[in-house]
Amino acid sequence: MYDYLIVGSGLSGASIANLLKQKGYNVLVIEKKSNIGGSIRTVKRDGIDIHLYGAHIFHTSDKRTHDYFSSFSKLNNFINSPLAFYKGKYYHLPFNMNTFHDLWNVNTAEEAKAIINTQIEENKIKDITNLEEQAISLVGNDVYQILIKGYTEKQWGRSCKELDPSIIKRLPLRFTYDNNYFNDTYQGIPVDGYSKVIERMLKGVTVVRNADFLKDKNKWMKQAKKIIYTGQIDALFDYKLGRLEYRSLKFETSKLKRKSYQESAVVNYTEREIPYTRIIEHKKFLNIDSDVTYITKEYPLEYKQGCNPYYPINNDKNISLYNEYLKLANEDKNIILAGRLGNYKYYDMDDTIMASFELVDKL
Repeated sequence: MYDYLIVGSGLSGASIANLLKQKGYNVLVIEKKSNIGGSIRTVKRDGIDIHLYGAHIFHTSDKRTHDYFSSFSKLNNFINSPLAFYKGKYYHLPFNMNTFHDLWNVNTAEEAKAIINTQIEENKIKDITNLEEQAISLVGNDVYQILIKGYTEKQWGRSCKELDPSIIKRLPLRFTYDNNYFNDTYQGIPVDGYSKVIERMLKGVTVVRNADFLKDKNKWMKQAKKIIYTGQIDALFDYKLGRLEYRSLKFETSKLKRKSYQESAVVNYTEREIPYTRIIEHKKFLNIDSDVTYITKEYPLEYKQGCNPYYPINNDKNISLYNEYLKLANEDKNIILAGRLGNYKYYDMDDTIMASFELVDKL
């Protein structure tokens, strides 16, 4: 009999298992796939760590989170400075003075602010009812049309006029020449790869792979006093109240016999007509010198059974349904929900670890 059985070996499950083991608890982790690591899993090819499920860049301003995560692998000094590509031209991200110079050939913050404010005023948006109106009211027409509209519509599979304005609650404008995408104190990539981080988190923890909790729930429930479940909450209850909605992704990875493919590790493609949202070049995360390179194109998809659920669609309908499932989960005192799927929230990696701290401290 284990103290805790944790369903899922992604960052949430692995960090919770590690923290519980540090406190002396007897922990079992089960994983339905043959590999551990969930969405942050990496594999090494030709000396290059491939991010199998999209670019993962660790960033946080929380020292406890940074110190904990970096205890499993040294972090390099990678700074995320993505580019956006629109109709044959590159633009700097995030929205900063380099972006505004790209757009309007302006050199000062005052010039950029004047253009943005003029465009906002010209649209005369008073009652914001959709994402398009929300974005234009924050950044004006040019930034919206070139850098937001097409990318967002591909990402969510819907017109911006159909999307809830809460998706873009705020769009930060940086009036300095600073291409660092994140504002966090700490940032970097594990030099050993993310899979090694997960392996080290789970060192000394019993891990069973190819074990589907939902297919043999009664068996696994008998293995521990408490179950920490990091999977989809609606699947836990066999979708009896209905299915929660997600967006999914398809990844298309190619090996190229050339030293470099693009000038940045991440390039967003903001035209609606280009089917993928971005291309990542993996070797640039760790500055690998080699005669080959690997790139991955990301294609957004409607989620259906069999796909990986990546982004919860947090509209009123889904939030209401999630709350109904949460009531069912709270009725079973032996089940504890965790992770982005269990909590139906999109977490960055630091959010995941901080939530793990909070859960384990509470337990």
